Amino acid sequence: MDLIEKALEFEQTSLKSLSTSDRIKISREAKELILELNELYKTQKDENIMDIMKRLTAMKRKVEKRLKGRPHST
Repeated sequence: MDLIEKALEFEQTSLKSLSTSDRIKISREAKELILELNELYKTQKDENIMDIMKRLTAMKRKVEKRLKGRPHST
């Protein structure tokens, strides 16, 4: 259950005042955790694991949206 604890700790990460490299690091770490949790979920089918994955995915999307920036209107 160390993986779940690591994911919950990661979830507490503040997303304010981050540099671009910090955002990239958080995005990659979130992806890694989500994939590892998915493997765990495949064997245990625990809804709590699915909920954690959903929350991490939301964090990841929020960070990636900021990385990609706004589209330019022409």
